[in-house]
Formats: sequence, C-alpha cells, structure tokens
Amino acid sequence: MDTIELRRIARIEDGNWWYRTRREALSAELLRFSVPGTAVDIGAAAGTACRVLAEHGWDATAIDLSPAAVELARAHGVEAYQGDACYLPLPPEAYDLALALDVLEHVEDDGRAAAEIARVLRPGGTALVSVACDMALWSAHDVALGRVRRYSRRALVDLVEGAGLVVERVWSRGVLLRPVLRLRRHRTARREDLAPLHPLVNEALRLAAVLERCPPLCGWPGTRLFARARRPG
Repeated sequence: MDTIELRRIARIEDGNWWYRTRREALSAELLRFSVPGTAVDIGAAAGTACRVLAEHGWDATAIDLSPAAVELARAHGVEAYQGDACYLPLPPEAYDLALALDVLEHVEDDGRAAAEIARVLRPGGTALVSVACDMALWSAHDVALGRVRRYSRRALVDLVEGAGLVVERVWSRGVLLRPVLRLRRHRTARREDLAPLHPLVNEALRLAAVLERCPPLCGWPGTRLFARARRPG
C-alpha cells in the first residue's frame, strides 16, 4: 500500500462505515478479556487497531511491511516497526493477543504467516484474524487491492489449525451487504471503500453492519470471515 492511499485511509477511517464497524468489532472482542495485556497488530497500516487497543488498556505494537505505514503509525503515537508477516521481527511467546485483520489474503505464503502468529503468542494467547471470503466474489476489485485469494470457512479453519492454534469461533460479516457489494465489485475495480459517501448512505451501511452481528446472521455467507483462536497452554 503506497503513502497516498495510506493517507487517504487515515483521513476517512474515523467516519467511514467500514472502518468504524471494524473498530467496533475489535472493541467487542476486547470486552472478552478481564485484564488487558500485550498485543501485536500484524499488517497494522496507520495503526488504528493499536489505538483501539490502547483505549482498552492494552500495550500494543504495530508491524507493517510498508515504511510509510510505520511512519504514519508512529506519527499517531503508536509503537510501530517494519516487518514481514512471514518473518516477524518479534520474540517468541511475547504477546497475549495477535491481530491479523485483512492481511492473510495478501500473503502468498499464508501458512508461514499463520505460523508466525502462533509463534509470537504466549501459551493461552488469542489470535483474531479477518479475511476476505468466498472465491465466488472474486473480481477486479480484489486484484486492485493486491489480494491473492479469498477464503472459504473451511480453508480459514484449516489454515489456523495448521499453525497449531485451536479455533474457538468463526463468523461472517458483510452478510446483508453481500448482494450489493458483489454487484458493484464485478462492475468496477475502483476502491469504493475509500470513495466519499453521502452521510445518509454511510450511516445506512453502518446500521446494516450492526444488525448482522445478531445470530443467526453471523453464520450466513458474507463478504468477510472472522476467526478467534487460542494457542494451547
């Protein structure tokens, strides 16, 4: 991701429905922890997730392959370092929580990246992963974003378990919006998630994302998959 796109994201993410709902999903997961600990965000971009972690009392570190992303994260007060998801510049068993949000679909050797997530987690530590799902949704949009794959639910579980982690839950996001997004993304490769939106449209999209958190919608096919997994202790 280049510097221009990173700065575009930094400008819109506080208000944009997609980035807001991702932050809300992370905050909801953090409520599961009685005591905050140490966390690493792999593929952290501008460090937004680390700022959410800090708000919840976590000691968070950002890792990103892009020097521009590291610079931007540091400018926002985040402890950030340059590193490859497949070769994390981190000691083993150092973190209570590892995030890889919208990262693995961009990595050629996703098995290696998943193994690195497991390596840096302490025994009993938690991994939270999100990925683009379902190759039936593959379009020029994915190519424009530099993705190399989309995942089925089975493929994501196999990847995480293959790294030695125990999957606790897998759920979908983008369920209600899947038909609309599928139509738009097969028509254009434009980064519509970075395009300006009318405030009413933005709020309607956010509310749709909130509604789909309720069972059984989170079990239906969507546009993204989340997985929570634990390193055996």
